[in-house]
Amino acid sequence: MVKTKTVYVCQECGAQSPRWQGKCVSCNAWNSLVEESLTPADPRRPTASYKEQPVLLSEIQHNDESRYQTGIRELDRVLGGGIVQGSVTLIGGDPGIGKSTLSLQIGCSLSDSGLKVLYVSGEESVKQTSLRAKRISSSDPKSLYIVNQVDLNAILDYIKKMSPDVVVIDSIQVIYNSEIASSPGSVSQVRECSAILTHLAKSKGIALFIIGHVTKEGMLAGPRVLEHIVDTVLYFEGERYSSYRILRATKNRFGSTNEIGLFEMMSTGLTEVPNPSEIFLSERASNTSGSVIVPILEGTRPFLVEIQGLVSRSSFNMVRQKAQGFDINRLALLIAVLDKRIGLNMADKDVFLNVVGGVRLMDPAADLGVVLAMATALLDKSVDRSTVVVGEVGLSSEVRSVSQLALRVNEAQKLGFKRCIVPKNNLKAKIELPTDLIEVFPVETVREALDLLEQF
Repeated sequence: MVKTKTVYVCQECGAQSPRWQGKCVSCNAWNSLVEESLTPADPRRPTASYKEQPVLLSEIQHNDESRYQTGIRELDRVLGGGIVQGSVTLIGGDPGIGKSTLSLQIGCSLSDSGLKVLYVSGEESVKQTSLRAKRISSSDPKSLYIVNQVDLNAILDYIKKMSPDVVVIDSIQVIYNSEIASSPGSVSQVRECSAILTHLAKSKGIALFIIGHVTKEGMLAGPRVLEHIVDTVLYFEGERYSSYRILRATKNRFGSTNEIGLFEMMSTGLTEVPNPSEIFLSERASNTSGSVIVPILEGTRPFLVEIQGLVSRSSFNMVRQKAQGFDINRLALLIAVLDKRIGLNMADKDVFLNVVGGVRLMDPAADLGVVLAMATALLDKSVDRSTVVVGEVGLSSEVRSVSQLALRVNEAQKLGFKRCIVPKNNLKAKIELPTDLIEVFPVETVREALDLLEQF
């Protein structure tokens, strides 16, 4: 018989140690080592015979990939046009943010289109899942099967017997394999169960959705290999007390990772938000300093967000710099540009920055809006309500060009804005801007942008 070996595995990064330690030497996490039983492979076990043989690249037949349309346009955009057959999608997010709700909405919508869907609920009973399905779906799904099961072998038997088109696992942390001695949710269980389910989905051409829990740091619980074996990783973002949710793809083998989907959590489930700009600007205050509107671009979708800045004299020996929805390191760099290049005294000031609506800005074109929000907050000057700004700021306070300027300006014009401050270098490419209803002001430096705001 093969001797069973005991190891201690870190639940954060998956590193193994022969003995228990208070701190993981790989990821520096405290109290994350858990004892697990490791059974090495039996050398007497016969080796598997492989039927598939290597083939030439030129001999492979190319077929157009078929996708399932979920009927949820925001989700289809994030996935790259729909669900690819045989793909594995991992959905992560904070507890209660809407992972199970979205997965059940996907199952109901695909069932209405005639696909056979198997929803494996390991955390809720069949009756609880049925009540939620009736609340979020207006129709009665005819081909949606629900089962409460946490045993991996039983789930595999269901899949092989039913041959569904789509399978939803809610969640992977409660699924366990009886051949592994460790408890459900451990690194070994999560890794092995995900690998087996992924292999079955690939071999049978089944679209698989896996729901994963997140840690306190917002990362998916379990080893990082869980993100490597799947095709798509979707993250739910949003403030805890806000009804708006942002779905972002951090990995996508069948589409772009720059697209986002915006939803609103309501009593009937997650509802699409077709025009995010109106939502983010609906509660904007008038005649207040430190408020700037910026047209950002997420993938192919432009929308406008409000950036709020607050600068006050520090009451402590060490100043504070806080940002919500913006990179704190980038904020420190822009503060240094204002202090050194523009001559605004920011050394003894507390700086607070907020992106309204829970949006997390990744677009460098928001730099000019952040700089102007801080500058006007320090000078206590309000920004004209009909003005938007866009541009990337360099270390010499120069305003650099941005991508897809015409899309950004067109979005601002649709919402009734009259003026737009843009980088001067963008106009050298002789792009056609919709200047019939909006006036464009090119600038080269941050100083020029500040002077323009005083004139408006």
